Amino acid sequence: MSEAFAKNRVVAPLSPLSAGRARSVAEAEAAESLTPGTLFNWDGSRAGDEQPAKASRSGSATTGLQPFNTRSLCGRRALTQVRFAILRDTKAARWAKRACSMKFASPYCARNFAALKIIVAITGASGAIYTQRLLDNLHPTQHELHVVLSNYAHAVIAEELPDGLRLPPGAKTHNLKSMNAPFASGSNAFDAMVVIPCSMGTLGRIAHGTSEDVLLRAADVMLKEGRKLILVPRETPLNLVHVKNFELLLQAGATILPANPCFYTHPKTIEQVVDTVVARVLDHLGVPQKLMPRWAEEKE
Repeated sequence: MSEAFAKNRVVAPLSPLSAGRARSVAEAEAAESLTPGTLFNWDGSRAGDEQPAKASRSGSATTGLQPFNTRSLCGRRALTQVRFAILRDTKAARWAKRACSMKFASPYCARNFAALKIIVAITGASGAIYTQRLLDNLHPTQHELHVVLSNYAHAVIAEELPDGLRLPPGAKTHNLKSMNAPFASGSNAFDAMVVIPCSMGTLGRIAHGTSEDVLLRAADVMLKEGRKLILVPRETPLNLVHVKNFELLLQAGATILPANPCFYTHPKTIEQVVDTVVARVLDHLGVPQKLMPRWAEEKE
């Protein structure tokens, strides 16, 4: 994908939104104006045009292309450095931001066309089913998956998953004590890492940067390179040491996502209960999911 983006240009990513999905003529025109593969210069002109497009003071839906990073559109840290153009028209901008909500997929959201390199780490905390359901919902043809198990994770999996851990086709496993894994270096940092479930021992070692094995080193790399690190602790009650480790990790940029299921969706099976947590992990990865319905908007 990186080859498609010139250093000083942006590109319209996928097929434009159909007029039928737009709520106004301006929104439909804005959607149709971005043709897949069309390159724009950073000044807003189409590649090859002699005169740059001028921004309209009236907010026209057909002039004034303005490039910006996807983190601005999606309201979260960009998972990739992909940039594209969107019309400066305020109605079009509002439509694009609505499209990037998780209620429905939008071709204007980076997470819908960016393949991710993801590390899934498993520790000795109870809750191997959380790992299984996460792996079940990460499409191996859309993302590059790497799996690392701590020493005691094997025993927990044997106890809690009698049939063993099912790995998606193409998922790569790594020796815990080998530093030859590609993600062990900041020069090849992955997009995201999820430690699920995360024991308090592993969480504490990550918080203090011990990096004594490839799992801990990978987490250290994610923090130092500013990438997404999601820790899913499953522990109760918490003591002050745990809370202080949480504080250190939050200050370092990690996401602490405790395995606290919700019940307003009325889950009927253990898997459905687990999925309420996995759905939130997928949300923070930026991966579209349909495991649970969204909280309904308040009626006026």
